[in-house]
This record gives sequence, structure tokens and C-alpha cells, in this order.
Amino acid sequence: MKIGIDIGGSHLAIGVIHNNGNIVDKKEKILTNIEKENIQHTIEDFIVNNYNFFSEKYIIDLIGIAIPGIINDGVILSTVNLGLKNYNIVENIKSNIDVPITLGNDAKCAAIAENEYGCLKGFSRSIFLTLGTGIGGATFLDGKLLKAGIKPGYEFGHMVIQKNGIECNCGRKGCFEKYASMKTFKNKLREALKLDEKVRGEDLLKIINEVNNKSMEYTMIQNVVSEFIEDLSIGICNLINIFEPEIIGIGGSFVYFKDIFLERLKQRIRKENSKRLERQEILVETAKLGNDAGIIGATLMPLL
Repeated sequence: MKIGIDIGGSHLAIGVIHNNGNIVDKKEKILTNIEKENIQHTIEDFIVNNYNFFSEKYIIDLIGIAIPGIINDGVILSTVNLGLKNYNIVENIKSNIDVPITLGNDAKCAAIAENEYGCLKGFSRSIFLTLGTGIGGATFLDGKLLKAGIKPGYEFGHMVIQKNGIECNCGRKGCFEKYASMKTFKNKLREALKLDEKVRGEDLLKIINEVNNKSMEYTMIQNVVSEFIEDLSIGICNLINIFEPEIIGIGGSFVYFKDIFLERLKQRIRKENSKRLERQEILVETAKLGNDAGIIGATLMPLL
């Protein structure tokens, strides 16, 4: 058995993974603001405590860690949304756990899992996006993950889609993830509906599904949804023109809002692409592994 860990901007998840890629046991934790202030301690405690718990039930032969940001040789060089720099997480964990450890960018881990078991399986050219606190991504050519060199590259979330736009944590303005991440969508929806920031995603989804379609709230929701889809389609169409994929997979918490977003997003992409040239329709699918793709993919990364 392997343990996969997905470290996000707002939550931590850990799962025990069978060799066939199935999750047999899992735990999750929502990060509080206090825990985020001491994020290294929070992460390490979460991993060590849960490893000790799971190792009493299963024989664990590997730990895989997925985390957003730029990673090299077991070191997290930078994570914009977690505020970590030059964090040697693998060395710190190994001081408490004597098991081989792999480390990878969360979006690329999720993409590898979807390429192996999910929506990208069987395609030669594909793109995977994870929409959560930020936007991460990966590209496959001839079924193989494209790599940029020393740093992993393909930071789609920091592609500028709005000149002199909203300032991003990375220091640039107008980045894709400041307009089309799920965090942005949820924040805009809370603001439009005058909801407390503690109202969680599942509650927002329930509100969207239950609101009366003749109410003022319905109109405000539709405005936020339309703006989000427009911004998301701009970034995706840019990527289509660069990489010409056969399929685009979308993961992260976007998958929970699939029924609200997906068909409208496809229509928008179809309309935008038809303006430039005729091409075979590009498939747009949500992650088959859902929000578990990062956990599974973390165990598929090469050993350090």
C-alpha cells in the first residue's frame, strides 16, 4: 500500500492507495487561519500523525506528497498561496518516518493520475487544469508529461489574461487564477449574495441549485457564473491555440459544480474557437477521479 497526500491552499487530504490506484482509506482536514499561520508545523503534524495511524492497519511502502508551487529535488522552492519558500519538506518528514517519499506539484500529480486512470487515459495530446485556491496545470504530448527543465513550468494560473488587472500573489497583475480559480468564483458569489466568508462551497452549491429563478438572487448568481465562465474560457482558448489538445480535463473543486459550469463552458469554447479556424471539436471533461486525483497521482511520482 502507498499513502498519498494532497496539500491545498485550504485543506489537507491523505489516503491509503492500493496498487491498482483505488483509495481504500482516507482522511481530510480543513485548514483554519491559525493553522495556516504555522503551516509547516500543521502539514508535518498532519502527515506524521496520520501515517502512524494508517501504518497500524496497513503495510505502507511509499509516501507521495502533492503540493502547489515550484518544486525541485524534494524542496518546495515557492508556493504562492501557502507562503512557503525553500521548504525541505521531504527531509523534515524523513526525520520522523522511515519510508521512501516522493514529492510533486499538485496539479501535475492530479494530471498524472487522470492520464493513468481517468479522463485523459488513451489520448495522445491533452491538457489538465486544477481549479481550486489557484489554477495549476499540466500538458501531455504523445501521452507523456511535458517538463520544462529544472523548474516544472506550465504554470497556467500565472498566464496574464487581463492587462493591468488584479494583482496576484506572484507579483504580476491580471493572472488567470485571479479570475478563474474556484476561490475567486466562490468569493465573488459570497460578495454578490452578501454571505459570510465562512459559507463553504457545498453551501454555495446548494444555494445555486435551490434559488428561485425569478428572484434577484438568481440574477446575481447568473451574472457571477457568466463572468466566471467567460474568464475561464479565455485562458482555456489560449491554451488550445498553443497546444492543440484532443481533450482538456478539469479537476479540483470545479468538479462539484460540473452541472452548473460544464455545458456552458463547452459552448463558450466552441464559439470562441470557431472564430479562428475550423478544427475537430476538443473534448472538455471533468476529472474522473474527482478531487482525489492529487492524492492518487502523488504516489505515481518518481522516487527522490
